[in-house]
Amino acid sequence: MFASSEARYNQWVRDHYRFLFRSAWALTGSRAMAEDVVQDCFTNAWKCRDQLREPALARAWLFQIMRRSIFRHLPPCQIALDEDEEDTRAAPESGIDDRLDVVRGLGRIAPIHREVLVLHYFDDMPTAQIAEALEIAPGTVLSRLARARQALKAAVTSPPAPREEAERSSNVTALKRV
Repeated sequence: MFASSEARYNQWVRDHYRFLFRSAWALTGSRAMAEDVVQDCFTNAWKCRDQLREPALARAWLFQIMRRSIFRHLPPCQIALDEDEEDTRAAPESGIDDRLDVVRGLGRIAPIHREVLVLHYFDDMPTAQIAEALEIAPGTVLSRLARARQALKAAVTSPPAPREEAERSSNVTALKRV
């Protein structure tokens, strides 16, 4: 029985780790914090796995748990990117600058906007599953996406505040596909 349970847990982690890690990293801006959050998410989810009503909605359910774990890990109003993980390699293509701008912009917008953008664009989650993951109506997802796009555009095109510019220059990390 123990081996079967362990095998099921390992399969569950293999199936959902990349999605949760990418989402956590994009939402927190920190690889280390994302790793902690995802580990907590799997621990909490496995303890409460009998609460998952539909296995097809496991991804949205896990995102809910991961999202709550992020709220527990982040101090209020923290928008930080890793200091110790600066990517010093030369950019192989000019598109990397655009990606960095998007990552920086994600760090400058409200978490409510950041999470819908991450789920929709980074994780290709359909609107219905985003609604389930965030516990909101599908129409609300669409309106949040529209507002989030506007906020991201403003964050990418407007110059950062002087304090934010100093912080950003010392601790920017590209969001890498895991």
